[in-house]
Amino acid sequence: MIRVEGLTKTFVTGRGAQRAVVQAVRGVSFSAPDGAITALLGPNGAGKTTTLRMVSTLVKPDAGRATVGVHDVVASPEAVRADLGVLSDARGLYTRLSGRENIRYYGELRGLSGKRLDGRIDELAHLLEFEHLLERRTEGFSTGEKLKVALARALVHDPQHVLLDEPTNGLDVVSARALRRMLLRLKQAGKCLVFSSHVMQEVEALCERVVVVAKGQTLHEGTVAELKARTGKGSLEDAFVHLAFDGQEGTP
Repeated sequence: MIRVEGLTKTFVTGRGAQRAVVQAVRGVSFSAPDGAITALLGPNGAGKTTTLRMVSTLVKPDAGRATVGVHDVVASPEAVRADLGVLSDARGLYTRLSGRENIRYYGELRGLSGKRLDGRIDELAHLLEFEHLLERRTEGFSTGEKLKVALARALVHDPQHVLLDEPTNGLDVVSARALRRMLLRLKQAGKCLVFSSHVMQEVEALCERVVVVAKGQTLHEGTVAELKARTGKGSLEDAFVHLAFDGQEGTP
């Protein structure tokens, strides 16, 4: 399980007269159980990515607490990283390396080697349907092909907890379907997944729980049905827009 309790983060930008203080996260709280996919929803600038970066130990919170399993992200960052797979919004691959070499490099950093590592790479390539890409250099890969390799890289050490920041951005229909199948397999295996997305139909199809964040704060945590009931809206998209934008839904 991932628990987030009152996370806060402020950034200072610029210098002198251009100096500005930006409070990106203002006390976000939620929990994500094992064996479930929890959606983290919010408009651009809501603090979703900063929250995920704090959970993944890339950014240190100013206040609050987050735990991944039994490990605190500040007190035990190395233990958190060992138990976490992260697919961020920056999916850069080493373009001179093949798909297999990209994944193997990360696997070796995670302590895997030999036949065990090769078997894991082949298993993930089969599950994500990119076996034909394994021996090709990743230079020139499509967005969907890059994402499959990046996801395999994040999962190579079989982590219990997985963070995915808008993973379907730029994917075609076939690639998005392959990704959804993989996420459902991970859920069925008892993994804890936190999934950030702007595609409401996808969230409604995949996620048991939703967390709505706006202006750096948690506005809702619960099931899709509970969010619809709270807002009186018939669709997740309408319910999200109504809550996240204070009922000012703009032009449909």
